[in-house]
Amino acid sequence: MKTENFDKVVIAEKPSVAREIAMVLGASNKEDGYLHGNGYAVTWAFGHLVGLAFPEEYGIAGFRKENLPILPERFKLIPRQIKSGKEYKSDPGVLKQIKIIKGLFEKCNRIIVATDAGREGQLIFGYLYSFIGCDKPCERLWISSLTERAIKEGFQKLQPGDKYDNLYLSARARSEADWLIGINASQALTISAGSGVFSLGRVQTPTLAMICCRMLENKNFVPEKYWQLRLATHKGEISFSAQSVERFCDKAKADLAGQRVMQSGKVSVTELVRKSVNQEPSLLYDLTALQKEANTKLNFSADKTLTLAQSLYEKKVLSYPRTGSRYISEDVFEEMPERIALLARYPRFAAYAGAMDTSSLNHRPVNGAKVTDHHALIVTEILPGELSNDECAIYELVAGRMLEAFSEKCIKEVTSAKLDSGGIMFLVKGSIIKFSGWRSVFNSKEEGEENTVLPELEEGEVLAVSSCENVEKQTKPKPLHTESSLLSAMEAAGKELENEEERAVMKDVGIGTPATRAAIIETLFSRGYIIREKKSLVPTEKGLAVFDIVKDKKITDIQMTGSWENALAKIESGEMDALTFHRGIEAYTAQITAELLNSQLSIASGENIPCPKCRKGRILFYNKVAKCSDPDCGLSLIHISEPTRRVVI
Repeated sequence: MKTENFDKVVIAEKPSVAREIAMVLGASNKEDGYLHGNGYAVTWAFGHLVGLAFPEEYGIAGFRKENLPILPERFKLIPRQIKSGKEYKSDPGVLKQIKIIKGLFEKCNRIIVATDAGREGQLIFGYLYSFIGCDKPCERLWISSLTERAIKEGFQKLQPGDKYDNLYLSARARSEADWLIGINASQALTISAGSGVFSLGRVQTPTLAMICCRMLENKNFVPEKYWQLRLATHKGEISFSAQSVERFCDKAKADLAGQRVMQSGKVSVTELVRKSVNQEPSLLYDLTALQKEANTKLNFSADKTLTLAQSLYEKKVLSYPRTGSRYISEDVFEEMPERIALLARYPRFAAYAGAMDTSSLNHRPVNGAKVTDHHALIVTEILPGELSNDECAIYELVAGRMLEAFSEKCIKEVTSAKLDSGGIMFLVKGSIIKFSGWRSVFNSKEEGEENTVLPELEEGEVLAVSSCENVEKQTKPKPLHTESSLLSAMEAAGKELENEEERAVMKDVGIGTPATRAAIIETLFSRGYIIREKKSLVPTEKGLAVFDIVKDKKITDIQMTGSWENALAKIESGEMDALTFHRGIEAYTAQITAELLNSQLSIASGENIPCPKCRKGRILFYNKVAKCSDPDCGLSLIHISEPTRRVVI
């Protein structure tokens, strides 16, 4: 490393972001692990360089009942670990970069934190700063896009570093809570199961419970048959049909009702309601809304959507993706005419964007009070260059939604008519779009929208019955969760709580955050707890077995999980002390650990083979390894001969 001092050191979350910042600052000289110039050194992390230490760092090895719960008096930080053989060791590349960063911090006068502007980005820097033992003053770069203009404006408005202390405390509280609950619950369940290794978590376990409950509800659902009459009639050249208001539980009664209709031979309009409906466009996307839409329309996983949005952010064509807000502030709204003019040069939206009247844009998505750390997802002032097909699809979702959100209302004429034939009541609805407004962006139709074109009907008018059909139907269960519906359930977890007070506490608070929900779902896949069947999320045998053990335990309590998210938000805003939250998590950890250890349930079936070495434990089977259940025995690395599963010592 060069020996010269730098006035300011900028640290970004990853090399690609550091390069963009360095270019704007004029730091074009390259060194190993950083760039420098114009009084700045710009360095980078690779995501989390430092994290919470494993239990082994506290002198606790193996899964032992007597060690639980593990509640460190003070959490230790260690460099990121990689697996080497049977053990974990510090990543050499990470150690090298930490050394470079430490050297730069020691030589500078001030540090500018340019990790991603959110809870996780603050944690990445906070853990590193603490691990290095640095006490240099910090400033914070807080931007919502990586364009040259945004970076320049951000450096002109650098914030005092201590303004984000509570954000770091919130992030650290979340990290330590996840460690306490994840480590202890996972070890306790594994010990109780007696075979295999299992994982539980603060958010992943309630999420698994949602998937399992929906699948079991769907599987155990008993459909009930019912019948409805479908009456066909016409006026002039326009034919239409209407459904009976009554659902008949008995086919014979439905047949009799149908006969009465046919014997009558006529149908009269008893009630007619026509109204004009002004339909506002949807709000702008936050991350969860984008993930839901991409899953529904493109069959993208939540994780894939986040990865693509992050890539577009780093290509400077999309604003910061990990946002939980669907609004923008007034100052950002002032830039919308420019962004819309940009889309007039983008082929797919050129005609629509070019024709928009930017002097009278829809103001509904503008509400500074509802903007959280970052405003809603919008396109930047830079037109995309070459994008992959998948990146293009995400960009067009965001760009199209932005055009929709600032467009005029869709105006529909909705008609609802009640009909009477032989004393049997029928209902028909129809709508005609008078002015498409925002719907013209994608020429979209509302899901389930009635597009029946009705003739000009009048109350009291009598029409001839063309036919009357008895249609057999049956009740349907709620469908299995897709990633889209699961994200909705996580986002609105409290709405299904029966207790009104608990529901009020959970209002607008889900489980997880927009930035973490995709990772939670991916964790359930990686643990082997769920699989995809087409678009549906289905629990595996292992997932159902875990759910069966934990379904009545506190670790699946959605209200509790949601209240933690609320508490973390309060720590961030300074309304709650992080230590108070930590003590509550420790008490909770002790309680769920005891619950799980007392379960004494075995997940795995299979042989109950005594250990040939110690004669105390029994053999636990893994893919290609078997071990003794007694951690003091040490018998391991045993080859399993399939299909007989003969133990070869």
